[in-house]
Amino acid sequence: MRLLEIINFSKEYLEKYSFSKSRVESEKLIAYVLKMDRINLYSNFEMELTESEKTEVKTFLKEMARKRKTFDEILAEKEKTQEIQTVEKDFKNENIEILTKSIQYLKKFGVENARIDAEYIFANVLGIKRNALMLNFNREIKEEDKEKIREYIFRRGKKREPLQYILKEWEFYGLPFIVDERVLIPRPDTEILVEECKFLLEGKEEPKILDIGTGSGAISISLAKLFPKGKVFGADISRDALEVAQQNKELNKAENVTFVLSDVFQNVLEKDFDLIVSNPPYIPMEEYEELMPEVKNYEPMTALTDKGDGYYFYRKISNEAMSFLKKGGYLAFEIGYNQGEEVSEIMKKIGYEVMGVIKDYGNNQRVVIGRKE
Repeated sequence: MRLLEIINFSKEYLEKYSFSKSRVESEKLIAYVLKMDRINLYSNFEMELTESEKTEVKTFLKEMARKRKTFDEILAEKEKTQEIQTVEKDFKNENIEILTKSIQYLKKFGVENARIDAEYIFANVLGIKRNALMLNFNREIKEEDKEKIREYIFRRGKKREPLQYILKEWEFYGLPFIVDERVLIPRPDTEILVEECKFLLEGKEEPKILDIGTGSGAISISLAKLFPKGKVFGADISRDALEVAQQNKELNKAENVTFVLSDVFQNVLEKDFDLIVSNPPYIPMEEYEELMPEVKNYEPMTALTDKGDGYYFYRKISNEAMSFLKKGGYLAFEIGYNQGEEVSEIMKKIGYEVMGVIKDYGNNQRVVIGRKE
């Protein structure tokens, strides 16, 4: 049971025995068991209680009901008779020390965001939100959890494995996505592409959308959730990637997405799309050789580079998309930091009206949009 459910259960239990301040009593009791301030209970309402914690809560409830005494009175009795220990080991300092050493280890191996990554690992293993980590640091970390934390920190530090692949799940556009070595990791900058697509299709209740090179399905599924009456297709040449995309479709209950195994448009049978969107492999081969080990050693090469100048797929998709877009339909690309002018020229020569180049949060070129006139 989650924390909020336990609070409500305790309140209702005490109400049956005519406790006048049943919610206050239940909050005091649960805060005591969790070694947490009452004020912090509701910021951790999704937290799962351990079996021992649930048992301790129920024991207190039964005793309060049997004796018709408040929690404070029951606690005072127990302290007097030494039935419980009033002083328990504080694990906070010990846990902070483990976290600090983990951060230092990651820094030693050149991990950029060492603190953030370490906190994500601790939160993932402990089954809590990262922003609630410190609030839960007065609880003992079990030995098996410490072992898992050590394993994850080793993989992130010495092996330089991406955090997202270690955790097996990452958030994109407010949605959870399964990610592993079969797919490119969804990045915050790609959310700008999704946001621009949302603006382009504003007012259309049932748009028809095609995502070329869908990978994990992050773009397809995000657009499908934005336009639940729309028809969304995600194409990819990789069967492995489409397996992950299908898992993410089920995870996010995106029923209006269809994935198809296709080399660009080869197996796409539908036409007259309102929007074709793509985040293609655009890193030039010479830049690929200089990528961070997290990217070069783990993420699929075919999703990162065209093994040439970085413009192969912009040319191919721009040219072939003309036959698949309806009149007035849009073609939206994610691009590299310095590719805006060249991609715009490619699209103009084919006949698109280029509507603009949009920059990302770091003021780098990130999205180019064209319209079929």
